[in-house]
Amino acid sequence: MIEWIASQKWCNGKVGMSGNSWLTVSQWFIAAEQPKHLAAIAPWEGFCDHFRESSHRGGIPMPEFPEMIAETFSSAHGMLEDQPRMIVEQPFMCSYWEDKAARLENITVPAYVVASYTNSVHTHGTFAGYRRISSEKKWLRVHDTNEWYDYYSPENVEDLRRFFDHYLKNIDNGWEQTPKVRLSVLNPGGKNIVNRVENEFPLARTKYTKLYLSAADSSLSTSLPQKETISSYQSESRQPKVTYRFRMTKSTEITGYMKLHLWVSAPDHDDMDLAIKVEKLSKDRKPFFDPTGATIAATGYMRASMRQLDTLRTTEAEPYYTYTTEQKLKPGEIVPLEIEIWPMGLMFDKDEILQLTVEAYRPAAAAIPFGSARISIPKEGYTYQPGNNVDLVTLGGNENQCADPKEVVTSPATHNAGKHCIYTGGRYDSYLYLPVIPEK
Repeated sequence: MIEWIASQKWCNGKVGMSGNSWLTVSQWFIAAEQPKHLAAIAPWEGFCDHFRESSHRGGIPMPEFPEMIAETFSSAHGMLEDQPRMIVEQPFMCSYWEDKAARLENITVPAYVVASYTNSVHTHGTFAGYRRISSEKKWLRVHDTNEWYDYYSPENVEDLRRFFDHYLKNIDNGWEQTPKVRLSVLNPGGKNIVNRVENEFPLARTKYTKLYLSAADSSLSTSLPQKETISSYQSESRQPKVTYRFRMTKSTEITGYMKLHLWVSAPDHDDMDLAIKVEKLSKDRKPFFDPTGATIAATGYMRASMRQLDTLRTTEAEPYYTYTTEQKLKPGEIVPLEIEIWPMGLMFDKDEILQLTVEAYRPAAAAIPFGSARISIPKEGYTYQPGNNVDLVTLGGNENQCADPKEVVTSPATHNAGKHCIYTGGRYDSYLYLPVIPEK
């Protein structure tokens, strides 16, 4: 398609790509193929590794969102790859899933990448895309709102236009003097930091700090508790979780990648599925919510049996899993987990509270079908020039019936049964690894 566009008489031979969500995913994969006339890309939030970032976060099969997408936009003639079914039937890394990871290192064209901390599908992949592409000319902007709102805001439209004017039209407009990184830091209950200029991401001045879990008083502290204590919950109960809190002693910024080092056991079962959340509470322990009513939190997921690390790609702050083998828990076995927590930028005032939640994972409630969009297109040719009078057909809008109810892929049962135990103190150095950012 790119080469066809470049060959048209109305094209100067330079083609760019822009868009968010799937239109970002497409850019990672297409740019990695290095089309000759692709001159610039603008990925505006989107994953780059379907297995690790969407379908099997932490090794837990999650077909709900892809199934909702498939039931909304799928062809009525079987012309859709059945990824939801593959999520359930192929739970380990294999050639199929390796093909669903973009070869980011092949991307060399100029790139304007836009990310956020709060997208449950796109956050990690957008930052990973920016970090891993080989482009010498690349920019990152992290916004504090919503991907669609941000994409269509007039000031951001003009910013993107400057980028494309420079690389597609050779206009000398000073774009290359744009700061390489413009960062937002969320401050629920206060004023967000927006477009702070930085040189890189993650920030080179990051001071990593360990906050140790204490089951004795449900706290987090900067020193390892001497006494060994255990937190536990029943994984199938109504409130299958425990929380740990740390009250900030001074104004603190936490921006970057986190992980949770956690000692666990499942005395009644051979596995466990965990969901992790790191959020900010007010001084009087009240949560903060975004405009949609959701909590603002960094998240992580982990199936204990999928804990094997890729030692070549794992770093102190970023665990990377092989997903090729299963290590079931033995009766009475206590094991350490390294749980990846997606990037976040949070500002805390003195006495505000950081809360860590560890809970039994539960699949998201899947509303199928998802959405009711109606789209009118030409009966023939799929597209037409504005102003032409063509016969149209309306597709979509079926909010009450699935394409084929017999084909719906539902969430598999979790690997949770009975008690979950978390070990803290003494021999069990369970801790939250935090990227604390000192002032410049």
